[in-house]
Amino acid sequence: MKLKIYTLSGLLLLLMLFTGCSKDVDEYNKPALYWYSKIVENVSNGDLEKADNYYSSLQGEHIGSPLLPEATMILAIAHMYHEEYLLSEHFLDEYTKRYATPNEKEDAEFLKIKAKYMALPNPRRDQALIGEAIKEGEAFKLNYTNSVYLEIVNTMLTRLYLAEYALNESIADLYDRLDKPKSAKYYRLVNPQPWIKSEEVERATAPWYRAWFEGDGTSSWYDFMIPDTKSVVSRNSISDDEEILGDKNETK
Repeated sequence: MKLKIYTLSGLLLLLMLFTGCSKDVDEYNKPALYWYSKIVENVSNGDLEKADNYYSSLQGEHIGSPLLPEATMILAIAHMYHEEYLLSEHFLDEYTKRYATPNEKEDAEFLKIKAKYMALPNPRRDQALIGEAIKEGEAFKLNYTNSVYLEIVNTMLTRLYLAEYALNESIADLYDRLDKPKSAKYYRLVNPQPWIKSEEVERATAPWYRAWFEGDGTSSWYDFMIPDTKSVVSRNSISDDEEILGDKNETK
């Protein structure tokens, strides 16, 4: 009798365990509309991780669903809203490659540039990303000469060029402090925009809690700790026996 009671109790516990966890068990083989509604529901709740998982299910089970393009764009905009710009760009790439019509592609390309631009909130950060954003912005202007977004892209490009200029000036100042005049000259010559006047450019001001460590772009409190050795000089440093682009131009 006791054995029967123990057996029934065990089965009851297992039943309760599986019933209680059933909501957490992976779902599958659902209609496309079910996955789409779950994506929208979780985006509305701010749970983008779950929304991304439901998107994977929608894409995996219904690769040809007409709901996929809209779901892709919803997640791209949602990630941008939550300042997750790399994920936003991922969904915009997916949308551009798979679903966008020629008119919709223009919107998606603009949002990609905007995502890169908004991912650069701090001065003197991420030289490569600034370059990528400039490259994509210039390509957009060539591809969509009559775009309604053209003036916005021009504004973003102007600020990106100024950010690139200020960053190169900061690197040049660093090489000046390291007594590397040719390297400093190199970085001052790679600024390609003739319309930028150095005396009119105001350097970005970092908050005090970052400025204490980063300095103002011209000096830092830890200057005395920087040794004058190759170990702190970047691979773009120019040695005394090398010619730089500016020297070649001057001899022509």
